Amino acid sequence: MNKPLKIVVIGAGSSYTPELIEGLLVRKDEMQISDLWLVDIEDGWEKAQIIAALAKRMVDRAGVDMTIHLTQDRQLALKDADFICSQFRAGGLEGRIRDEKIALKYGMIGQETNGLGGFANACRTIPIALDICRDIEALCPDAWLLNFTNPSGMVTEAILKHTNVKTVGLCNVPVTMQKGAAAILGCKEQDLMIQIAGLNHLVWATQILHQGQDKLSEVLEAVLAGNDSMVPQNIPPFAWPENLVRSLGMIPCAYLRYYYQSQDMLDEEVKELQHQDQGCRAEVVKSIEKKLFDIYRDPHLDVKPKELEQRGGQYYSEAACELMNAIHNDKRSVMHVNTRNNGAISGLPDDCAVEVSAMITSAGPIPFNVEPLPTDTLRLIQLMKEFETLTVKAAVEGDMNAAIRGLILNPIVPTGHVLEQALAETIEANRAYMPQFSHLH
Repeated sequence: MNKPLKIVVIGAGSSYTPELIEGLLVRKDEMQISDLWLVDIEDGWEKAQIIAALAKRMVDRAGVDMTIHLTQDRQLALKDADFICSQFRAGGLEGRIRDEKIALKYGMIGQETNGLGGFANACRTIPIALDICRDIEALCPDAWLLNFTNPSGMVTEAILKHTNVKTVGLCNVPVTMQKGAAAILGCKEQDLMIQIAGLNHLVWATQILHQGQDKLSEVLEAVLAGNDSMVPQNIPPFAWPENLVRSLGMIPCAYLRYYYQSQDMLDEEVKELQHQDQGCRAEVVKSIEKKLFDIYRDPHLDVKPKELEQRGGQYYSEAACELMNAIHNDKRSVMHVNTRNNGAISGLPDDCAVEVSAMITSAGPIPFNVEPLPTDTLRLIQLMKEFETLTVKAAVEGDMNAAIRGLILNPIVPTGHVLEQALAETIEANRAYMPQFSHLH
């Protein structure tokens, strides 16, 4: 497997890209990369240019023979590619800010992958993702597409169901949970086996194996005692409902607060919005990004800066590089990915996307079978999977009935007149990004 690789990054103007570059450089002995193509659109061009300049300085510092290309011509970049990393944000951060504010205006949780915001994000993103996949089918049909464009699970499902592209979805949440469990147990990450199961941003740790023993209950007690090692850095300190989580016998990911503590989360968001110096979470992210790009501009900077950790997607790119490495070298590593269910979680369709632990081979992920989940957990997953399935249908076909039916099922979305108004305003505000709904007046 010594063929020099061509890697393409779509959405290269993302603030996460320096971490991706770092991950590729760290693996220079395992993956020989001849060409790294950075692709972005006109709206993200200034950021992409800053990233490309930083990438070149990082490559020079590492003394690696890798050529950096920057282009808006996606087809040119994709020709004969080996791996494609998708990390674009349809509508930019402005789209995310609109989503969050519209949801909050109608008394709903505003968040980029959950509820109404997650639906809007999927409807902006999925048509573009499928368009990219049509190019991949034509120009590099053997390439692997690693998707960490949000909402990762729904985007991955749309690609699996509507294209022939070999794809794997990725998220940093399970990676953070794995690193946190190792920190709590005081052991090396590679000596630990953690089983993750659920859907993207809706997962639980169901087993934590170390030296032949399941240490789940020990880690769970540490989490309930306030140890936040398993929580992404961008999430403020919080406490789980202790008896509820202990009775589950599993460790929920931080995003499950949106379902276990919905009203508390909504109250918190409303309070944040009234705190005018910061605004909603998307506005906070925008301000962090601005500071990051000011740092990236420094012509003397030739490493990934520490400040990137505040951004919340820490380990995303680390996971992407390790996934590429595992596929390229048939490493059979265990990773937590979004892939076709194929019976891994009993009670869900075989052809849907799930987020589970899997062995990564040169033929892609082989998901591990998951022990039967508690019935109430399985019902929540089934409900959310139906919401995702209907959202994908709405995003692909512009089907308003599928949109309403999906949102009605979502536990954090109120129903009735308020939903119809909020949905109509969301689609109106996104006219430029949701052509599939252009038949609606």
